[in-house]
Order: sequence, then C-alpha cells, then structure tokens
Amino acid sequence: MQFAELGLAQPILRALVSEAYETATPIQAQAIPPAMARRDILGCAQTGTGKTAAFALPILHRLAAAPGSASGAKPRALVLCPTRELANQIAQSFATYGKHLALRCAVIFGGVNQNPQAQAIRRGLDILVATPGRLLDLMNQGLVDLTKIEVLVLDEADRMLDMGFIHDIRRIVAKLRTERQTMLFSATMPTEVRRLAEMFLKNPAVVQVAHVAATADAIAQSVYFVPRRSKAALLAHLYDHLSMARTIVFTRTKHGADRVVRHLHSRGIRSEAIHGNKSQNARQRALENFRSNKTPVLVATDIASRGIDVDGITHVVNYDLTDEPETYVHRIGRTARAGASGVALSFCDPEELPNLKAIERLIRKPIAVCKDLPTFEAEPVHQQPARHANQHQPHRPMRHPHGGEQRSNERHAPASAARHPLQAFRGKSGKGSGNSFEQKRRWNGPKHAQRGARPQMGRR
Repeated sequence: MQFAELGLAQPILRALVSEAYETATPIQAQAIPPAMARRDILGCAQTGTGKTAAFALPILHRLAAAPGSASGAKPRALVLCPTRELANQIAQSFATYGKHLALRCAVIFGGVNQNPQAQAIRRGLDILVATPGRLLDLMNQGLVDLTKIEVLVLDEADRMLDMGFIHDIRRIVAKLRTERQTMLFSATMPTEVRRLAEMFLKNPAVVQVAHVAATADAIAQSVYFVPRRSKAALLAHLYDHLSMARTIVFTRTKHGADRVVRHLHSRGIRSEAIHGNKSQNARQRALENFRSNKTPVLVATDIASRGIDVDGITHVVNYDLTDEPETYVHRIGRTARAGASGVALSFCDPEELPNLKAIERLIRKPIAVCKDLPTFEAEPVHQQPARHANQHQPHRPMRHPHGGEQRSNERHAPASAARHPLQAFRGKSGKGSGNSFEQKRRWNGPKHAQRGARPQMGRR
C-alpha cells in the first residue's frame, strides 16, 4: 500500500516523499488506518519492520488538525520506551516526518543533566518521548503535567517489562486521563505483555504481521561451537576473513563488552562498546562513529541494543548466547532491514547449549552448525598472582571443563594444545569423544534416566 492511499495530511506526505518513502510496510499498512480512526492498537512485528512510523504518522496527523504548541503548552502525545538510544531515535523520526508541521517534540531520559529537558517542557510542546524512570522523576518534581495527553504509546513493551519498568509505567498511566487513545507495540508477545495490553487497551485493533518468534528469512543464521576462552580469537579471525563491513557484537555483560573491544584493538580492528556504564555522550559518539563507518564494529549489551537503528548492518554476532530466546530475535533483527540480506553468527560454549536449544524451539527451526572451524591460537589463560611464600595455599585439584578433577599432568599443557577451538572437548585422537559438542547436543538426559532408574528428588 502506498502512503498516499492512507489519507495522511499533505505536509506529512511531503516529508515522506522527501525521504523517498513511498510504500508502507505491512505493520504500517495495517496499523495506520485504525490508529487514524482513533482506535487502540496492539501491534506485534519483528524488529526492523517500521513500528515507529506505524504510530508516529497517525499521531502527527491527529495533532496537525489542531496545532497547539504555544508557549507553556502541555504535551498531548506521550511515547514511553525502554532506552535513551531508542528515545532519541523516535524523537528523530517525529522530527523527520513532521518537519513541515508546527509541532514541537521533546525527548527526556536519564544519565544527563535534567535542566535542558525541563526547559524544553516549560517552553511548551506537543509530543513527549521519554524513558519511564526520568519521566517519573520529573513528574515527582512537579515539572511535567500529563493531564492533556490524548495519545499514549508504549513502544518495545516487552523490553520495558524485562527492565523492571512495570511499576513506573503504572504510576505514569495513573496520571493520564482515562479517555485517551493507547497504542502498544512489541517485537514479541509473551504473556506479560498481553496482560499489560488488557490493563491499558480498550477493544484494540490487533496487528500482527509475523509470528512472535519469527526471524527474517533474509538472515543467514549459523552457530560455531567454541570454548569461551577462544571466542575472542574466533571473532577476530572471522572479521579478517569475512566481509564484515558493519558488524554488531552482542555480549552478556558490560565488562565483557569492554574485554571484546580491547581484544579487537590488540588485533588492529577498530571497535567501540556501548552499554549502561558509558556516559550519554560516549554512547552517542559511538553510535555516530558506527553510522559513519568510522568504527566498523560496535560491541553492545542487550539493553543498549534496542535503540540501535543503523542501516546497512551486514553481520550480527552473538558473542554470548542469551538465555532469553526472544532477545535473540531482537539481536539478529539489527540486520537484513529494508529488504536487505544479513548474516547472524552465534558462538556457543558448552554451558550455553541449553540456551541454543531454547532459541531453536522458539524460532521453530535448527540453526546451521559451522563445522569448518579455523585453526588459531586460543586466548591465553591468565595465571593468578603468586602468593607470598609464607601464605598457606590449600591444595585444590583443578577442575575439568566437564566436571571431575583434572589430572596433574594436564595442568600445564602447552598453548599449542588449545589451537583448535574444539580440541579441549575432544578425545586425544581428535576424532571426538563422549565430551564432544555434537554428542552433547544429542544428549537425552542423565545416566540414571537412560538406565531406567528412578531419579532422586532433591535440590538442584
């Protein structure tokens, strides 16, 4: 469907034409008409399908009919989202689509000085984009009045719930008038999100353009079975040998992201990290460098990733496999946008095999295994600092990666013994043993279950 067929105001259509937007995506084509009719919306679509425009365009159309951003005007539309990056992205979308309209938009989030945000609110605005925590803080200070809100949008609702914003959202919504339009958009639709929809939406139009766990067909997904200590070396090797023009690497922790960046720098690969410990200016600078190709690799945690809206991402690397299968869908949704193709690579350590199986169950298909692993030097294991001679050190046998004590003659194996990423999990012959990854994937349960013995009840 063409945007010109949706009945949007002419100034909005001119802005879309100037951005070369002609055809609406499925989520936009299905959500915009009922939204323009002022119905509540419950929208579910995978990342990168155009959810922002699906609610931004109807809001601009509605407010354009009665502009009112006079000095001191109270906001009439409120958009709540989980991260500052996503808040900035949404505000930029409103500015782009509404550049021919006399409407004001402000964005507020934590991690920065609140004074400029408070000043923007006092000057008057029509649209407020905010993260729940900072908005509630300003409300408690009496700096924000939401009594005139006509439209409420909850964007990335699943992530806001994951981040623990449910109580803040309830307090904010309690201050809004009951006669309003509410739109809830989410990339996944777990039970918690449906309960939230039942709480805030009235007879909503349900828009779902893909299965809640679907991944884009244009994404080539594959997994490498690799020990944790070899992941950094494998990442650097793949970057050197694949056409990874613009790559996002996802880690589980902030410190893990910084370690990956340090390793890539040691290999001469330009990269930057983006996570919650970084200042807002540092995060924005890293995103701009990534957009402009000054930095080809961006290492991110999941919370920061929701605001990454960059075109032309060729590869997504799951350096750490998430234990939340829905998050995997979000991660790889950074690539293959706007009809392009992309590649999603996952690194799987033995301890992460349950995560991999959960992901495959969610997306309803197996992920192809890359068996042509390269030979490279694994990252060395750092030795603990030597203890003082008089300090007593109790003897503790080293643990094998798969349990049990490690033999004393294995403690000081040469570095060459770990050249291959899978060698630590194979027999001495290299042909595979009971500890191989493939056999672990086919493992059907504990030994007592296989023997038919009755399992013992106890604490896990």
